[in-house]
Amino acid sequence: MFSNQGEMTQLDSGLAKVDSIYHARSQRARELKEKGKKVISYFCLVTPLEFLTALDIVPYRMFGSLREPITLADAHLESIMCPFVRSCLDLTLKGEYEFVDGIIVPHTCDNIEKTYNIWKFLSKFPFCHYLNLPHMSFTSSLEFFKEELIRLKKSLESFVGRAISLEQLIQAIRICNETRYLLRELYELRKEDPPRISGVEVTKLMVAGLSIPVAEWNELLRQVIQETKKREERPDHRARLLVLGSEIDDIALIQLVEDSGGNVVVDDLCTGTRLFRDVVEITDDPLDGLARFYLYENRCSRTYRTSETENWKEDLENRFGHVLKYAEEFNARGVILYTLRFCDSVELDVPVLSKYLKDAGLRVLHIEDDYSMRAVGQLRTRIQAFLEMID
Repeated sequence: MFSNQGEMTQLDSGLAKVDSIYHARSQRARELKEKGKKVISYFCLVTPLEFLTALDIVPYRMFGSLREPITLADAHLESIMCPFVRSCLDLTLKGEYEFVDGIIVPHTCDNIEKTYNIWKFLSKFPFCHYLNLPHMSFTSSLEFFKEELIRLKKSLESFVGRAISLEQLIQAIRICNETRYLLRELYELRKEDPPRISGVEVTKLMVAGLSIPVAEWNELLRQVIQETKKREERPDHRARLLVLGSEIDDIALIQLVEDSGGNVVVDDLCTGTRLFRDVVEITDDPLDGLARFYLYENRCSRTYRTSETENWKEDLENRFGHVLKYAEEFNARGVILYTLRFCDSVELDVPVLSKYLKDAGLRVLHIEDDYSMRAVGQLRTRIQAFLEMID
C-alpha cells in the first residue's frame, strides 16, 4: 500500500476535498445555484457536457442512493423495473433534487427512455429534454444523432437565453478533453503493484467529479494526482481485480472487495474508464466530433457495435476486446461482473462476456444486485471465496 507523506494538512488535501464532496454531493451545486448559475442534471455518459460547460451551466449527474429505501417512486413505477431509475425518481420526489433547474434524459435503455414523460410530469423541472441516441452505430445513425445534438444545443441555448459560439464550444471540448487526459494519468498510477490509489478513492473521485463543474474537476484531479505520486510504498500483494458492468455510484461494493483482501485496479464502467477511453476530436464542425464520440466511443452494452466480419470470435473481440486489454495492462487476475437487477442491456451480455473472459484465463464472479445495502453480508462471503481462488 501507499501512505501520504509530508506536512499536507487535511484542509489542503485533494483527497480530503474529494471525500467531502462525495459525502455532500449537492453542496457545491447549491452554492453555485445561489450565485445565479443554472444546474442541469442528466443521466448516463452520453450527455454532452461540452454544451453545458460552454453555457456555464453546472452539470450534475443523476444518481440514486443504495442507502435510502424506495418509497414514493413505487406509486408511479413498477417494482420489477430498474432499481437505479426507481431510486433516482424516488430521491427527486423526496426533494433531493429541488435545486436542479432541469434534466436531460437520453435514450440509453428502455427503463430510462420510457420514464421520460413521468420525469417531465412529476419533477416540475423548468427544463426537460429527451436526447434520442440511436442503438445502432451505422453512418445513418451518426447523421441522425448529429441532428439530435443540434436540437439539444438549441434547446439549452433557448433555456439560458444565449447562444454557444464556435469558439466557446471548441474551448469547452478542450476543457472536457483535459478531464479525460487527467483521468488517464490518474489511472496509470493504478498499474503499479500495489496501486498508488485505491479503488474506493477512485470511486469517490468519480462521483465527486460528476457533481461539480468540469473545470473545477480538472483542478481537483491535478491536486489528487500530485499528492498521490508522493505516496510512500508499503508491501502489499493482494489480488488485482477489474470491475465492469452496470453503473457504480457508491463505494459500498468496492470497499467490500478491498476490505476482503482485493485491489480494484481498473474498471469498465460508465463512472470509470468509459468516460475517458477516447477524447473528442476537434473537427471543422465541432458537432461532427461530438456526435462520433458519444455514439461510437461510449462502449456501453446499450449500443450495438457494428462489425465487418461474420466470424463469432472476431465479433467478440470487437465488442469486448478492450476489457482483456485493460486486464493485461493493469495485470488484473480476476473480474467482478456487476449487474443491476432488471438491467437488461448489461445482463444480456453476461453469459457470452463471462465465457469470453474465462476462456482468456481470467477468474470471473458475477454479482447481480438490487441497488441496496441489503445483500452485503452474502456478498462478503462470495467475494472472500472468489479472492481465495485467485493465485
